[in-house]
Amino acid sequence: MNSILENKALLLLICLLLGILTSFSLPPYNLFFINFLTFPILLYILVNYIDKKTISFFVGWIFGFGYFISNLYWITNSLTFDVNFKFIIPFALILIPLFLGIFYGLVTFLCNFFNLKNKISSILIFSIFFGGIEFVRSFIFGGFPWNLIVFSLSDNLPSLQVLSYIGTYSLNLLSISIFLLPAIIFFKYSSLTKLLIFSLSLILVVINFIYGNFIIKNFEKKEHDNLSSIIRVISPNISIERFLTNQDAETNINELISLSDPDHSEKTIFIFPEGIITSIYFKDLKLFKNIFKKKLNINHKVILGINSIKQNKIYNSLVVLNNESELLYKYNKNKLVPFGEFLPFENFFKRVGLKKITQGYQSFSADDKREILDIDKLKFIPLICYEIIYSGKINQNKKYYDFILNISEDGWFGKSIGPAQHLSHSIFRSIEEGKNVIRSTNNGVSALVNPKGQIIKQISEKGYFDVNKIKRVNKTYFAKHSNKIFFYFVLIYITFIVILKFRENK
Repeated sequence: MNSILENKALLLLICLLLGILTSFSLPPYNLFFINFLTFPILLYILVNYIDKKTISFFVGWIFGFGYFISNLYWITNSLTFDVNFKFIIPFALILIPLFLGIFYGLVTFLCNFFNLKNKISSILIFSIFFGGIEFVRSFIFGGFPWNLIVFSLSDNLPSLQVLSYIGTYSLNLLSISIFLLPAIIFFKYSSLTKLLIFSLSLILVVINFIYGNFIIKNFEKKEHDNLSSIIRVISPNISIERFLTNQDAETNINELISLSDPDHSEKTIFIFPEGIITSIYFKDLKLFKNIFKKKLNINHKVILGINSIKQNKIYNSLVVLNNESELLYKYNKNKLVPFGEFLPFENFFKRVGLKKITQGYQSFSADDKREILDIDKLKFIPLICYEIIYSGKINQNKKYYDFILNISEDGWFGKSIGPAQHLSHSIFRSIEEGKNVIRSTNNGVSALVNPKGQIIKQISEKGYFDVNKIKRVNKTYFAKHSNKIFFYFVLIYITFIVILKFRENK
């Protein structure tokens, strides 16, 4: 084994395989126990077989490349719908994971400055750099907090309830530390010391699990609150290829309303996905006033995603309409998808004939306002697609609201693991914020996720489901304090590292 690891080429191949294997801990597989193998081996390699800072970078970089190429391969599916992009597919498949792998390369590079040894401090140093870099990649260059290591716990709801206090990034940091614990078997401690460390760690994990179970069971005893209107979540499952055709808007609208099955005697809010009417802009909806009036009545409201124009700027918008297609509220997307909704270095790419993946050559514009919308005494925060992935950025004004509404077009993922990964973010946001999340997707998973992360209703085929009652919880500690909690954890880790390093050097 030692001779294999001393061969740098074979060592990097092992790191690649470790990254690929780690990706299977994520949704939809959720084989989180894999991380108890891959992370200790990675740390063992870093501590015992890397003595040059340049090599240390490649250990993390190759690990990251393996991790991201196997869990983000579906990104290239969005490039198959336009012939202008197909030549990019091989480059995107390789270059995106190579770029994201740089973040993990920085982890192992920085760790090498601290002269890692077979000591418990090495676990803390590795964890703080890994968790810190994951936090950085969630914000730098617009941020991409997709598939953080902690998402391997997506279906382990008791372990996630602590999110309501500490948030995603803090739990990510703690999770990495826990996954690294088996590395202790390589450390030169006495058997008694190893047993003590394992026992204390296990006690903390068990306490958190018991606490989480208690919270969930206690929540299940709560009474439902009836809503003032029925919320009908529509899953149209219309082919994404409609973006490339001049689909008749009237036919599209009639199909959507028919699928919604409106009852004139019931107060109903119909929720349609992001960008579901593709051939027109919001200003054109007034042309279909008669259709709305004929098929809907005063008891009905419609929420849908559609493109809008203001001062020659194009926005990806969520609009709230009455039964005469008149605007009640509008929200313009704040967080845009690079290359999907806007082109970095747009002027350059236009010269070579490229455009954003979605309709048209002009990039969308981002708005900077997100207000709580109020419909029929129901207050909600609107999020469009990608925006659900950002922790601590939901409620900008900290005012009360009833639920989070997320509309999305997941057809870009194709028949891949992408929609399951996207859904997992709703689980984390619901627990963090202590709010129900209502998702309406096209070609994805539409769902109702309660404040404890339980998926109460879901649908992935054509149809709909109704939400007429929900359970509420008090405002969470995390919702009050957001991601500043993560920095408290960083300070605690630094304190422990300093203490342990001082003791080790005595």
